[in-house]
Amino acid sequence: MTLRNSSTDPGHTAGGMIGQFSSQPGAGRRPRELTGITDREREVLRLVGLGMSNAEIAAALYITAGTAKTHVARLLAKLGARDRVQLVITAYEAGLVATPH
Repeated sequence: MTLRNSSTDPGHTAGGMIGQFSSQPGAGRRPRELTGITDREREVLRLVGLGMSNAEIAAALYITAGTAKTHVARLLAKLGARDRVQLVITAYEAGLVATPH
């Protein structure tokens, strides 16, 4: 068994994991269609997909951190996502964020 250092192993960074996920078979499929979310929620989802925190989303959209948190919570509920990681994956699948190369 080989132990890998997550701080130096690119496969253990968010970008590395997303790159591995998106390079698996089927990654070239048509983007996932998002229904049932508002335009503002779609914008928040894109920013979550970029790895932004609630505070960073708030600053980018000129809203309060509490409002950003509410948008994220509603996205989690509407999309049936367990956590922010699943929101990031959804953002990539929907084509809201480009895969890093």
